Amino acid sequence: MNKIFLVSSLLAANLLAMSIDFKSASKNPQRVSPSQSNEILSFNNALEDSMQSVVNISTKKKLTATPNTVPPQMLKDPFFRKFFGDKFGNQIPTNRVQRALGSGVIISENGYIVTNNHVIENADEVTVTLSNSKVEYTAKIIGTDAGSDLAVIKIEAKNLTAIKLGDSTSLKVGDVVIAIGNPFGIGETATQGIISALNKNKVGINQYENYIQTDASINPGNSGGALVDSRGALIGINSAILSKSGGNNGIGFAIPVNMVKNVVEKLVSDGKVSRGYLGVSIDDLNKEIAKVYNHKYGALVLNIGKDTPAKKYGIKRGDLIYEINGKKVKDMVDLQNQIASFKPDRKIKLSIERNKKNIKLDIVLANRATLNKESGSKVFKGLDLANITPVLSKQYRLTSGVTGVLIRAVKINSKAEKVGFQPGDVIIQIEDSEMNNVNDIQKVLELNKKQNKRIYINRYGQVLLLVMK
Repeated sequence: MNKIFLVSSLLAANLLAMSIDFKSASKNPQRVSPSQSNEILSFNNALEDSMQSVVNISTKKKLTATPNTVPPQMLKDPFFRKFFGDKFGNQIPTNRVQRALGSGVIISENGYIVTNNHVIENADEVTVTLSNSKVEYTAKIIGTDAGSDLAVIKIEAKNLTAIKLGDSTSLKVGDVVIAIGNPFGIGETATQGIISALNKNKVGINQYENYIQTDASINPGNSGGALVDSRGALIGINSAILSKSGGNNGIGFAIPVNMVKNVVEKLVSDGKVSRGYLGVSIDDLNKEIAKVYNHKYGALVLNIGKDTPAKKYGIKRGDLIYEINGKKVKDMVDLQNQIASFKPDRKIKLSIERNKKNIKLDIVLANRATLNKESGSKVFKGLDLANITPVLSKQYRLTSGVTGVLIRAVKINSKAEKVGFQPGDVIIQIEDSEMNNVNDIQKVLELNKKQNKRIYINRYGQVLLLVMK
């Protein structure tokens, strides 16, 4: 009994140590403007602590290149040949270090920092520099979540200035906001603007989108930095811009602080984000379809996946899901985000309109990560595969109109890496069969389990042939 008590005590202590005591700003603040002739509007006092909470992040990633990965057009370039000689072989540099800069926000006094996943993704080394300091800290990656583009890192430091968290549900279009970050690596900078829009989705940047849109300048290096209100309270993490030139066009996006808090808590406690899974293909109501439903909002079910909670608990094609646990579902993106906010095995109550009758279904959600892993990663050892979506196509900068199966990641030192597969490759054909989705690959492999197979890939417009069992 004493041993059991000791183990339980240690486990409880570890769980407590892995939690974060967030600082919260007051909710529903009063909105004011200068009222006297001797007053000017300044955010200096409000930003003093917030600026101390934003850090610079630099990353290093070791890359290995082989002659086969050098594009043929580069090999034909006269300058390239003059510089490296005609016999490329070992004369081409095979190793290089890729460096990148970004920003992060201190969320606890003992060194937890939130940033964008794309800032530290696949980094071999992450270094943090505090505001107004030349001291560098080597950071440990606590957890990453590509779906929301958030990550948590930690440095060994104490008594840091943790930012105060606002409440993104109380935001209004027109509120003054300030973006704090490290644009172009020049150091902490604050740019001011307003909230241009709320709840922006279908932007095509991340899988789970619910952005704050702002015209405050967000430039390269601002990623992972803070978007704060006029009090200096964190309301979002700067994530992306829409720009044809790469510069700021006044359309920037930040991940709302309530979503940030939810993801950060899961990353700190579990090292990952496990999301609930329903298993339906959905769409929005359009003007014509809405005529046959009483509710004029919600997510329309178009298909139900095999062996999914939706199938098990009786969801049908044509159902309109308009509430989850009594909370309104506005559209398909809202349904996706709400389901993703629940952990696997969570029991939820769906309100559904079916044939103009309202029904309620109790459903226990599955684990999205487990299902994705079973459908992709086990097909080829060392490869993380996924069906191509508009979001992934944009994220991996795929050639327009390309079809096939995307390789999202290649395990280091795996046979797949040695054969020559790279992240961003698209498998378009295996032997004589064209590939359109992961299921196509599974079918071909079942027929040719122990044979060497010719695998054709599209690498940014160039077709290559690799051979692997």
